[in-house]
Amino acid sequence: MTPHEAFFALYEGLDRQGPGSRASLDWALGLAGVGPSARLLDAGCGPGADVAGLLAWVPQGRVVALDRHGPFIDRMRARFAAEGRVEARQGDMAAPEGAFDLIWAAGSVYVLGVAAALAAWRGHLAPGGRVAFSQLAWRGGARPKPAAAFWAAAYPAMTEAEGVLEDVAAAGYRSLGRRWLSAADWAAYYEPLAARCVALRPEAERDGALAGAIAAAEAEIATWRAAGDSYGYLLCVVAPE
Repeated sequence: MTPHEAFFALYEGLDRQGPGSRASLDWALGLAGVGPSARLLDAGCGPGADVAGLLAWVPQGRVVALDRHGPFIDRMRARFAAEGRVEARQGDMAAPEGAFDLIWAAGSVYVLGVAAALAAWRGHLAPGGRVAFSQLAWRGGARPKPAAAFWAAAYPAMTEAEGVLEDVAAAGYRSLGRRWLSAADWAAYYEPLAARCVALRPEAERDGALAGAIAAAEAEIATWRAAGDSYGYLLCVVAPE
């Protein structure tokens, strides 16, 4: 398989593609003041780990789940087939259709960059609309050399939290609040991923691309276990100025 195919094969069947939890979602949507009839966008929804939580906040509202990867959207449609308030769409999260009371982006803004994502979404926010997103950032202070080397290669655009907030301001937004995702939020992502890596090792012996995807994932997990207190996901709730 190709490296692209290997990446998605690794995540097949997993609920999450990044750290998160219902508790962190509840904090963000509560701060954003989401109402029961709101229209929400899950931008870069992946396999839909947060959709049930989003639906719980809008018992009279709707959730649009958007992702480029067709199999994720197929999975979403099957999972929520009986739920008439979910619309799963395959497409570019930088160009959603319609206006939303809240845009939720769990770990997906890195694809565009914080400032570019917020700029793209500004015209898709209803009056009073908010954006809640999580972004990988350094916590400040010393950066352990192994972690610094790993992220310099894996995500060279990574900044400290202040850099994320500078991007928010540059896009013409103000911060309503922010907090770091917890260690439990990270474990909820990494523990199933680590088990998936182990399960796929026999197949990876016959497929170099899959072996490479597993090695990259295991290196990321090892980096977090060794130095995860030096970086994290900063969950931000912002509004246009």
